Amino acid sequence: MDPISDLLTIIRNGYSAKKEIVSVNYSKVKHALVNTLRENGYLDDIKIEGKKEIANKKLVITLKYINNTPAITSIKRISKPSVRIYSSRHKIPTSLSGTGITIISTSKGVMTDKKARKEKLGGEIICKVY
Repeated sequence: MDPISDLLTIIRNGYSAKKEIVSVNYSKVKHALVNTLRENGYLDDIKIEGKKEIANKKLVITLKYINNTPAITSIKRISKPSVRIYSSRHKIPTSLSGTGITIISTSKGVMTDKKARKEKLGGEIICKVY
């Protein structure tokens, strides 16, 4: 099972079903990933619900629509548990010729391709979004 793929699928299916809010189980990586998406204008809001114990926490994600059109056209998982894809700082791929974002897990946390290039960091390529 891949929890990040599950998260991306829930977001993708939420947009397909025209939902306003989707909910997923909490983890630090998922929170960092959706926070990066929110900072780049692909999601409206994120809330953490539940008790202090991680097993009971939920991430409640408010999806963003622009004129009734989903803010995310495509979201694709790149690195999978079976085949990890890593990139050096010089070879970080762009998404849709720089229009979209590529999310990377680096030694300094989860960030976009632009920020990773600026900080001169490479890492595991998680997904591409546009």
